[in-house]
Amino acid sequence: MNKTKNLSMAVVLLTAMTAGCAGGPMTTREKGAGIGALGGAAGGALIGSAFGRPGAGAAIGAGVGLVGGALIGDRMQGQEQQEANQQAIQQNDRTIERNRQEIQRQSRMEY
Repeated sequence: MNKTKNLSMAVVLLTAMTAGCAGGPMTTREKGAGIGALGGAAGGALIGSAFGRPGAGAAIGAGVGLVGGALIGDRMQGQEQQEANQQAIQQNDRTIERNRQEIQRQSRMEY
């Protein structure tokens, strides 16, 4: 039981230290990794406790959850970036059209 408590404290401490080092808002990938790690640790501890090894289960679950959450978060972040790029392209197209119309208007005024 003491090993489990120590391992749990180590995981919490490592998570807090890692989160504390972040220099700004968390990205979608980082959020996914954090949620995956916490969920995996909880699930792993539950499964591990059935075998008398909740600490090992939590550690394995946290690792698997971290990787899975990071992959899902990365995918979501890529989609967010695509949407942002599409919006920027549309905004640029509107600006180009306004500039083209202004050039045509000024050209007509010169003649």
